[in-house]
Amino acid sequence: MFPPDGTGACIMAEKKKKKCPMCGKPEILKFRPFCSQRCADLDLGRWLTGEYRFAAEEEVDFDDDFAGDE
Repeated sequence: MFPPDGTGACIMAEKKKKKCPMCGKPEILKFRPFCSQRCADLDLGRWLTGEYRFAAEEEVDFDDDFAGDE
């Protein structure tokens, strides 16, 4: 986008700094979306131990219950 003053200089919109999902500090490109290796490792540990899971109910398959009656 060019400014209205006619200089022809390109204006880049300043990007909004994203925050580390673990601690809230600004993210660092090397560890994106985290701010450090520590926060990345903490997140991985949570995935591996099952902390990031959804509660779900098992569906009952009624067809299996009646298969032997025929």
